[in-house]
This record gives sequence, structure tokens and C-alpha cells, in this order.
Amino acid sequence: MRKILTLIDVQEKLVPLMENKTQFVDNLGTLLEGAQLLDIPIIWMEQLPNKLGPTIPEIKDIMKGQTPIIKNVFSCGDSDEYLSVLNRYSPDEVILCGIETHVCVYQTAMDLLSMEKGVQVVADAVTSRKKLNHDIGLQRISAKGGSLTTYELLLFEEQKIAEGDRFRSLIKLVK
Repeated sequence: MRKILTLIDVQEKLVPLMENKTQFVDNLGTLLEGAQLLDIPIIWMEQLPNKLGPTIPEIKDIMKGQTPIIKNVFSCGDSDEYLSVLNRYSPDEVILCGIETHVCVYQTAMDLLSMEKGVQVVADAVTSRKKLNHDIGLQRISAKGGSLTTYELLLFEEQKIAEGDRFRSLIKLVK
């Protein structure tokens, strides 16, 4: 199964407003490094960086060598540039992480599901300003057919084999 990860709007003016921001950033960093280790392509999105600032340095450093796609819409599915990149990879499943669970992540998930893509939302690598919004966003995504996962579950599920250099690197990353 071909998979791709979409990183949504982890920007300087948004992150400080989020619930559990420190844990979220740590989890997200591990997820992104693990995705790179496992050769899962990543599409990096930013919402109006002239207003919301760039991606936070901790995440931007992990994404070295890549450039974000700029959007002015909530759903990545409404961005022609995003859809162009997505279609080039032609994934069966899209993994979502970022900000905010109940707005951009939710709307992106709904659009991807309507395109008949599988959707996995990494529940511990998405967040909102308020816990209730985060929780309801996840519930609605799940109710509409999206799958919920955690960064560890996803990474080990992709790894499959409990031996070898890549496995040892993954263990170091998540421990």
C-alpha cells in the first residue's frame, strides 16, 4: 500500500496557543523522523505564513531539503498545489498530522475520504487549542471512516520486522 504523510500548519503563531503543545511537538518530531527513516514521503503545508508565521524551528529543522506548500484554505484538499503533489505520488492512504484537529486536519480528512483515499490521523500528533475541539474532531473523522492511530503504532506497523539497522534506528528514535 502506497502511503504519504501530510504535515499541516505547525506554525509559530499557532503552536503556542495549542493544548499540550510540548508533548505535541515532541510526538510530531518523532513521527516525522520516523517517516523519513521508513521512506514515507511527506507533504509539508503552511497556512498563510505571512500572517501565522513559518513552521516552528523544531519541525523545520527535520524537514530540511523540503519547501512547504502555502495555502489559504482550511482543507489541503482545496489546494491545487497539494492535490498536484498528492496525485504525483498516487497514494492509497494519507497520514495526517498537525494543527488544528477540528479545522484543517478534519476538513482535509473529509476531502481525502471523499476522494476515496484511506486516511489515518495520528491522534497524538494533532492538536487544537481546546481539548473538546480536538476530541470531537477525532470522533467525527473516525465516524466518517478515517482511522485513528498513534505515532508509535504507525511507525512500528510500517516497520514490520523486529531486526536490522532500520529497526534499531527506530527503537532509538521512539525510546
